[in-house]
Amino acid sequence: MSVRIVAFGNERGGFPEDDQQRSLIWTYLGRSALVSETDSSLLLNSANYVRNPAFTEYQACVFGNVRLVVHDCPLWDIFESDWYTSRNLIGEADIIVIKYSVNDKSSFQEVKEIYAPLIKKALNHCSVPVIISAVGARQNDRGSCVTASEGIQLAKELGATYLELHSLNDFYIGKYFGGVLEYYMIQSLNQKSSEKMKKRKKSHKCPGVKPPQLDQPEKMPILKGEASHYDSDLHNLLFCCQCVDVIFYSEDLKEVAEAHRIVLCSISHVFMLLFNVKSPADIQDSSIIRTAQTLFTANQEALFPILNHGSSCNSPVRVIVKDSFFCSCLSDILHFIYSGAFQWELLEEHIKKKLKDPESVELVLERVKCILKIPGKINSSRNCRSYLSKRPLQLCNSSLRLFFNTTVLADVMFKIQGATVPAHRAVLVARCEVMAAMFNGNYIESNSFLVPVYGISKDTFLSFLEYLYTDSCCPGSILQAMSLLICAEMYQVSRLQHICELYIITQLQSMPSRELASTSLSVVSLLRKAKFHNSDCLSNWLLHFIASNYLIFSQKPDFEDLSVEERNFVEMHRWPSSMYLKQLAEYRNYIHSRKCHCLVM
Repeated sequence: MSVRIVAFGNERGGFPEDDQQRSLIWTYLGRSALVSETDSSLLLNSANYVRNPAFTEYQACVFGNVRLVVHDCPLWDIFESDWYTSRNLIGEADIIVIKYSVNDKSSFQEVKEIYAPLIKKALNHCSVPVIISAVGARQNDRGSCVTASEGIQLAKELGATYLELHSLNDFYIGKYFGGVLEYYMIQSLNQKSSEKMKKRKKSHKCPGVKPPQLDQPEKMPILKGEASHYDSDLHNLLFCCQCVDVIFYSEDLKEVAEAHRIVLCSISHVFMLLFNVKSPADIQDSSIIRTAQTLFTANQEALFPILNHGSSCNSPVRVIVKDSFFCSCLSDILHFIYSGAFQWELLEEHIKKKLKDPESVELVLERVKCILKIPGKINSSRNCRSYLSKRPLQLCNSSLRLFFNTTVLADVMFKIQGATVPAHRAVLVARCEVMAAMFNGNYIESNSFLVPVYGISKDTFLSFLEYLYTDSCCPGSILQAMSLLICAEMYQVSRLQHICELYIITQLQSMPSRELASTSLSVVSLLRKAKFHNSDCLSNWLLHFIASNYLIFSQKPDFEDLSVEERNFVEMHRWPSSMYLKQLAEYRNYIHSRKCHCLVM
């Protein structure tokens, strides 16, 4: 094994006359402790170096048995006279040393402007360490000297290590320059040893059959979610005028607007107090109680209807708005409430257009703030704006949760598995088109208070209603999610279907292989249900899932229940492929046969 060093440049201008014959490379090879004594003594004879018109070649032995070959090129003319030779020298080099005298600035400028770019160009396709050595002690005339910053800049351009050698003594040569040079020698030897070992291992490999390459499994289909339309559902409820149970009148008994108690009470404690959902003792806030008493008057007879279980026809509550300014802006205020009660700036803008008087505008806005007030908290314009901006669209769905599965304001009862589940028609109609058609069409349910539900468990139906009220759901298991998906498909709530599909996929993907193999859950059964209930995305994903885990599912009994078409799909997309398994078996047989022996043993 050998190490090749190529040195460029003349560094002898940096020392007194009696040192002119000494060179950096010659001095290092003569003094280095790594060079064996016999080779070190031979350096003084003409037999151990080859002189070329362009360079001098030194040969020595380092680290005991490593051959060191050094080409010292003091003249840069080699790049002009023999570019082919210089390029070969750089290409074969393990280490490059660039030397210059710190007292010869003109030569340094030539190196920097002409020869350094050539070396950089030659090093583009190889990674060779470069050492830049600034040799000599600077004279008094600073203008003719090469500064340290100039040398460091050149080193940065070449990605080199920069050294300053003020003298060619034992410290600078043996420890400083020699230490860096020997570090790169060791690095070069390690790299060559590693490459040699790789080649040896490659040559020792058994010829003939190569191990098969296992391809990556096919990418699973991506399920796209559906954006929430909870806010638009409730906002559209205000326009469709279905299931209205509140009518607002002006003081002269002119009808102003229609609304729904469940939505109003989910937003405001004022409306809870007005519609007897809460009592003054529950509220315990004088400003809310005062707002409800001074702003509205409700028809008390309609607040306590006697619910007939054979009919759901109850008269809407008539509410008189006592404040004329508030009454004139009531439609905008209702739009604000039904939109989630967070577009405060838009409400201000609409009220200012209707009421030109700033005092009237401020009065109405104060009324709205009182309506939205939380008991026990102080309202201000800044607080209101901040509170609403932090909770967009959460006022309705978080508060509607309070009315989920309670008889408060309920106007329909579902009978399911011998139990009754209360609900609110306004929420059902707003959130589910099938329910909207059922309660507003020519169906018996439109006039019934008690509505039977078949084919669904109570827990699944409660989860379905919870989604309608809160726009969220959290199934407890894959089977529960599948039951909820079936219910969502029955009532055509597509976003809930997507949520259930995503839950099932996430749970299956998170299962380790050992759990997939031991679980009693039938993925084939899930596939059957997904196809039957038109969940095309989920059924397609499950087919890919079975194919990607072929070795697990092919051992299960229900694998035989796949149709011919499904079986063909799974076989076509299976992982690992049958071809790979066949090649793997052949390779294993070949390895264990007597034809292949370990060369090391």
